[in-house]
Amino acid sequence: VHDSLFCPFSADIISTVEFNYSGELLATGDKGGRVVIFQHEQESKNRPHLRGEYNVYSTFQSHEPEFDYLKSLEIEEKINKIRWLPQQNAAHFLLSTNDKTIKLWKISERDKRAEGYNLKDEDGRLRDPFRITSLRVPVLMPMDLMVEASPRRIFANAHTYHINSISVNSDHETYLSADDLRINLWHLEITDRSFNIVDIKPANMEELTEVITAAECHPHQCNVFVYSSSKGTIRLCDMRAAALCDRHSKFFEEPEDPSSRSFFSEIISSISDVKFSHSGRYMMTRDYLSVKVWDLNMENRPVETYQVHEYLRSKLCSLYENDCIFDKFECCWNGSDSAIMTGSYNNFFRMFDRNTRRDITLEASRESSKPRATLKPRKVSTGGKRKKDEISVDSLDFNKKILHTAWHPKDNVIAVAATNNLYIFQDKLN
Repeated sequence: VHDSLFCPFSADIISTVEFNYSGELLATGDKGGRVVIFQHEQESKNRPHLRGEYNVYSTFQSHEPEFDYLKSLEIEEKINKIRWLPQQNAAHFLLSTNDKTIKLWKISERDKRAEGYNLKDEDGRLRDPFRITSLRVPVLMPMDLMVEASPRRIFANAHTYHINSISVNSDHETYLSADDLRINLWHLEITDRSFNIVDIKPANMEELTEVITAAECHPHQCNVFVYSSSKGTIRLCDMRAAALCDRHSKFFEEPEDPSSRSFFSEIISSISDVKFSHSGRYMMTRDYLSVKVWDLNMENRPVETYQVHEYLRSKLCSLYENDCIFDKFECCWNGSDSAIMTGSYNNFFRMFDRNTRRDITLEASRESSKPRATLKPRKVSTGGKRKKDEISVDSLDFNKKILHTAWHPKDNVIAVAATNNLYIFQDKLN
């Protein structure tokens, strides 16, 4: 059971959502190249029954539209991914990327300013040098809090194809970036070179049969990473084995059931997201119709499979015609790895409890977003008689889709991006 709070957002479509390591900050990126950071307000002592809310902390333009004159290509400013770095000092750092360029941003606070300069007045004008007869010691005076975002590094010109993933390594010194055919390893301090660690580009591009769809570093072992493919396979690689990880250490694939094979089988088996569990023991993959949980020690089949919207199997033809079948849904774990969440259509999102195997469908909508409102479970009927609370599969809105979700690393707080609105839901207080 959740209560919700609604953040009206600009007309731009949200393209990524990410909590930082503590969950105190929540970043969203949008198609206009902007990053908006929300901060969790501390609960007030006067009104302890009101849980802390997330309010806008900082907004900045991360990427601008560019034009590649050599290839006559427009490079849009849309933020594809944001990844936070673990906090080392008072400032926060995050990586944001569009299709081609990754930037490292520093977000810092200023609440004091120096006053009492020798050569300048308080309003900034230079003082007459002949009138300066004594030495003044500047003092720090309190001022209104300012949050500044400044770009510290720009990692460019390393990807021929569109970047789909960035992932910070557990050594906190390096990170991966992946495009359709290659994965590069960067050092956070070095911008002018990266190491190509995976390259699946065939000598003849006409022989291309699969592309990389997502990549992620292992949460504890800095030498291990995984990447998923459009063929529905996942490869786990070990950087200790060789400099170029074209040979995988493990290969995860579920054999296809010949009885359910159809024209759309290959398209819907493409993996749109892969995420390690916080423990590092499991990983989760999302394809078009399902979420699968894999044990890293078992390659031949997943240990758990959850149907997200099985009722769409009969609708694949029309979903192919309106291009929805190519939508890339993401998935996420809760802080204790006991539950998982992913999005669907009609602004529905699904949550699965791994212990009880119970699942629930919830809707992110303006009706459910009044503060303290409780979300009601939604059900979809696939034919025959429709119960009064159910919604027919034929009346689902495929333009309303939840592709991006995030779960607070410690608490039961979730963030759900529904087109250009961000919804934040949290556990109901008893």
